[in-house]
Amino acid sequence: MAKTAPTKDESLEVKDEAVLSAEQSSETTPEATEVEQAAEKFAKSGKKSKKHIEEVKAEEERQARKIETKQAEQEVKPKGAAPVTRPKLERRGKKYQAAYKLIEQDKNYSLKEAIALAIKTNPTKFDASLEAHVSLNVDPRQADQNIRTTLVLPHGNGKAVRVAVFAPLDEAKKAKAAGADIAADEDFLAQLEKGTIDFDILISTPAYMPKLGKFARLLGPKGLMPNPKAGTITADVEKAVKEAKAGKVEYRVDKQAIVHIGLGKVSFGEEKLLANVEAFIESLKSQKPASIKGRFVKSIYLTTTMGPSIAVENLYN
Repeated sequence: MAKTAPTKDESLEVKDEAVLSAEQSSETTPEATEVEQAAEKFAKSGKKSKKHIEEVKAEEERQARKIETKQAEQEVKPKGAAPVTRPKLERRGKKYQAAYKLIEQDKNYSLKEAIALAIKTNPTKFDASLEAHVSLNVDPRQADQNIRTTLVLPHGNGKAVRVAVFAPLDEAKKAKAAGADIAADEDFLAQLEKGTIDFDILISTPAYMPKLGKFARLLGPKGLMPNPKAGTITADVEKAVKEAKAGKVEYRVDKQAIVHIGLGKVSFGEEKLLANVEAFIESLKSQKPASIKGRFVKSIYLTTTMGPSIAVENLYN
C-alpha cells in the first residue's frame, strides 16, 4: 500500500514537537551539575574517566584550602616575622621531659643535692658522665684571663686514655714502664708521617718539640699538640704518664667565657663524684686572675651527658 504524504497540519505538529524538545534541552544545560560539566570538558580532551574527574576536583579543593591557610597565617603573623617553633622542651624526648619536671627551675641547689639530683635525672641507659659548666666573669681575649690548666681528679674521670710519649730512648723506656701505651723516638715520627693517630694524649720532652712542628696541622685541630699549660711538655715524662693514667684532666675557658669539664661517671656514686667536683672547684678558685677584682663566677650548672641542667649555689661568693 502506497504511503501518503503528511498533511500540512501533521507537519506543523511534528515541527512544534522538535522545537519544544530543543527548548527543553537548552533550559536544562545551565542547571547541569559540576561533575557533568567537567565530564563534558574532559570528554572533549579524551579524558572520560569519572574517577579522573573526581581526582582533579579533589586536588583543586586541596589547593584552595592551602591558599586559604597561607592567607590566614599571613594575617596573624606580621610580615617578615620569624617562623613559629615549638619550645625546646617540647622537642625533647619523653624521658628528658619527665626528668626535667623533677628539677625546681628557680632554685639553686647545694653541691651535694645537685649531684644526687643529676644522678636521679639521668635519662640514658649507658653510664653517662657528670659534667660541670661554669660561666666566668673573664675576657678570654686577655692573656691573663684566658684560663687553661689541669688537675688530677681523686677518682679519675672514668675514661680509659691512650698515652703516647715522644722522647729519647732512655726516657721512652721509663714512660713505657709507667704505663704509656706508645713510647718511641724517631719511629714515632714515621707513624705520624702516615697519619696514624692511635692515642688520646701526647707527651713530649722540650728538646723534642721542634721535631713535632711540621705535624702541627695534623695534631693541632685534634687537640693533641703538646702544651706546657696542659703539662704535656715536660722533662719528667714518667710522672706525666702516671698522672694522665690516674685521671688528669685539662680544662680551659672558651670564647663565651664558659668552662666545660667532665668529672666522672654516674656509676661512681655520690661520694666519689662529690670529691671530684670539690677538687675541680678548688682548682678553679686558684685560677682567678689578679685583674678580676669583683665577681669571678657568674653561674654553675651540673648535668649528665643527656640530662637536664641543675643550677648550683655559687660557692665563690
